[in-house]
Amino acid sequence: MRTQGSDAIAQQGETAAGVTRSIDARGMACPGPLMSLIGAIREGQVGDVLSSDEGSKSDIPAWVRKAQHEMIEIVTEDGYARFVIRKTR
Repeated sequence: MRTQGSDAIAQQGETAAGVTRSIDARGMACPGPLMSLIGAIREGQVGDVLSSDEGSKSDIPAWVRKAQHEMIEIVTEDGYARFVIRKTR
């Protein structure tokens, strides 16, 4: 299942090309995936986070909104979700 962010401007090729840091947080317990994303954003990088933690499905999008960044897409894969976030500020 694929969910695009509010602007829905990214195409698949653009999204993949825009990711500067991929974080594989599969198997990591909450809040690990979110903390890894926050660290990457603070370093000025776009985050591509893979997470198998169910809490990430609500925690990561909520933080992205609160921090005023852009959720490019959420893709549900077999056993994990892939979040692509663009730093906007």
